[in-house]
Amino acid sequence: MAGLSLKNVVKRYGAFEIIHGASLEVADGEFVVFVGPSGCGKSTLLRMIAGLEDISGGEIKIDGKTVNDVEPADRGIAMVFQSYALYPHLTVEQNLSFGLRMNGNPKADTNRRVRHVSDILQIKELMNRRPKQLSGGQRQRVAIGRAIVREPKVFLFDEPLSNLDAELRVQMRVEISKLHKTLGTTMIYVTHDQTEAMTLADKIVVLRSGNIEQIGAPLDLYDNPANQFVAGFVGSPKMNFIGAEVVEVNANGVLIALASQRDVRLTIPLQGAAPKIGDKVVLGVRPEHFLDAGKGDVDLMVAVDVAEHLGSTSYIYANIAGGEQIVIEREESRNASNRDTLTVALAARRSFLFDSAGNRLR
Repeated sequence: MAGLSLKNVVKRYGAFEIIHGASLEVADGEFVVFVGPSGCGKSTLLRMIAGLEDISGGEIKIDGKTVNDVEPADRGIAMVFQSYALYPHLTVEQNLSFGLRMNGNPKADTNRRVRHVSDILQIKELMNRRPKQLSGGQRQRVAIGRAIVREPKVFLFDEPLSNLDAELRVQMRVEISKLHKTLGTTMIYVTHDQTEAMTLADKIVVLRSGNIEQIGAPLDLYDNPANQFVAGFVGSPKMNFIGAEVVEVNANGVLIALASQRDVRLTIPLQGAAPKIGDKVVLGVRPEHFLDAGKGDVDLMVAVDVAEHLGSTSYIYANIAGGEQIVIEREESRNASNRDTLTVALAARRSFLFDSAGNRLR
C-alpha cells in the first residue's frame, strides 16, 4: 500500500491550461473520489497520476517517491476503465492472469493470485467462461479482478460503473466498498455521480474547470460546503437557490428579503464578511430542510407544479411567487398534487447564504 501526493500539478495543451495547480494529499489506504461535472478535469488528473498524461508542472509522489518521469508500468498502480477492455477470445481465468503471464511472473504465484481474486470477487464459477457469456456486472468484476491480481500500491478507477444499469450500479458500489475494506489499498475513483461519491469515499475532491473547489469527508461537504457550486453539487436532489436582497445588517446577522416575495424575511447568522444593505444574495435551502408551516422562522407559500410520490418520501416541485422553482422533500406527503398551494417554513439554522459571486456567507 502507499500514499499519494500532488503538489501544484498543472496540465497544459499548448497555451491552454486545463488543470490549474492541483494539490492533494491521499493517506495510505484511503478511498478518495474525484467528482465534478463533465470537462472539469477529473479524468485528466487521474490519467496524470497513472502516467498516461504528461504533467506540465508540479510534482506527483507515490509512496513518497516522485514519479513525474516514471513509466506507467513502473508506478505500482492498476487502473480500471469505463470500458471493460477484456480479451474476447480468452476465458475469465486467462484474462485475469494475462498480464502476469506476459511479465514472466512465476506460474505458482500467478495461480495463487488468480485464486485469491476469484474468492474475493466470488467469480469461481465464471472462470471458464468467455466475456460474451458474462453480464455487464460480471464483466466489470473481471476487469476489477485483473487490476487486483497485480497487487498494486494504488488503484485508479475511471468511471467504472457508467456502462451499468441503475440496479447493477448500486450493487457494484457495494462490492467496491467491500473490496476496499478487504484489501485496505489506496483507491482513487473518478465519477460525475455525486451519489457514488457520497457512498464510497473517505474523502471527496470536488473539481470545477480544472480547479479543486473543496476537499473533505462526504458529510463535511454536505454540512459545510465552501461555496455555492459545492453546495449545489453535493446532495440529491440538489440544494435550492432562491434570490434575495440584504435589508439590514445587525448583531444577529443579516436580515434578507426574498427577491420574489419581499414580505418573506429571514435573519441569517454570518460566518463570513458582512454584505452591505441592498446587496444581492442567494439563500440556499436543501429539499429536506423545509419544515411544516409554523415550525420555522418564516412561512413560505408555494404553488405545486409536480408531485412525485415514491412511497416513504415525496418530492414536490413547486414555484414561489417570482417563478423560481424549488424542490421540497417531504415524508408521507401523499396528498400534494398538481396546482395545489402548499405552505412550508424556512429555518435560519438549516439555511445557507451566498453572495452574488457564489462565495459562502453562512
